[in-house]
Amino acid sequence: MRQPFLLVLGLLALLTALSAAADPSMDLPLVFSDNFEKGADRWEPSDPKSWKVIQTEKGKAYNQFQQSKYKPPFRSPFNFSLVKDLTVGDFILEAKVQTTARDYPHRDMCVFFGYQDPAHFYYVHLGQKTDDHANQIFIVNGSDRKKISTKTTPGTKWDDKWHDVKVARKVATGAIEVYFDDLTTPAMTATDKHFIGGRLGLGSFDDTGNWADVKVYGVKVEKKEKDGRR
Repeated sequence: MRQPFLLVLGLLALLTALSAAADPSMDLPLVFSDNFEKGADRWEPSDPKSWKVIQTEKGKAYNQFQQSKYKPPFRSPFNFSLVKDLTVGDFILEAKVQTTARDYPHRDMCVFFGYQDPAHFYYVHLGQKTDDHANQIFIVNGSDRKKISTKTTPGTKWDDKWHDVKVARKVATGAIEVYFDDLTTPAMTATDKHFIGGRLGLGSFDDTGNWADVKVYGVKVEKKEKDGRR
């Protein structure tokens, strides 16, 4: 009886190891979590008058309900809200998202990362139909946003339902991966090493939508002037 018992233990250990390898979040500590049950005091929006916490069928959600009165220094999204007091290097951000915009080719929601200041950051544009300015990974680096995606899809299939989104970043290699609903196969990829650390945020280019159940697994880094740029 001892050998079958040891075999079962070995199989369990193997399955645990494989599970950890398949779930990158298990390799990084949870550094931020928000379900908005206590409001949105942990967030810094580009325009506070355009964001509020609402009740939905999913529970509380962070609702960007109108166009922000924010003018970026370069062509880039108008609507975003950054997590306060959190700067990360490697990270995995997971959240639930729902667009409330009308159905049109550039219907979108965005995730922001590597944020240094209004003129230097990355963002993911989850757009309904792909072109050079939609459904891509972008960098804003002292000029209008520039596409850096090496892989994307024909478009993000938006409807009025909630969806899962995940963004993963590996600083050493510059790897960026974006997942939508299928959290095992990336929908978008890019490689870039301009910003080695930065802040994280949520929003849209010029649409509206809801965010819920935000989690960040990552490596915290100290924010120093110009520390995040290469």
